[in-house]
Amino acid sequence: MAKASVQRRRPARIDSVPRPSAPQHAPALPDLDRLIHERIRLGIVSALATNDSLSFNDLKRILKTTDGNLSVHARKLEEAEYISCLKYFEARVPRTEYRLTATGRRALAHYLDQMEEWIRLTRDR
Repeated sequence: MAKASVQRRRPARIDSVPRPSAPQHAPALPDLDRLIHERIRLGIVSALATNDSLSFNDLKRILKTTDGNLSVHARKLEEAEYISCLKYFEARVPRTEYRLTATGRRALAHYLDQMEEWIRLTRDR
């Protein structure tokens, strides 16, 4: 049985590939708040911005995520003081309630302003 000859192409050298130069008048895009920009955290902050408070189970259902994923992201927002967390028992059942803080509301407003600026710059092109 004869072996098939396979011809392999050599990858182009990185320094031989022409790179487009950056436009002289490229707009400076705003730096986004990386803490809010992540999908689940943005969902948490947005949901809380439109509700006085939400339970852990409410957020889990709204965001369609797991307990562990929601816990990790909520903890990061708590550490930044964007949300507050109240834990209590109701008829021997543990409950966790979240609220958006004033700091979190300001951070979300600033983030939305930045996103609107990105959108405006994109549409103006």
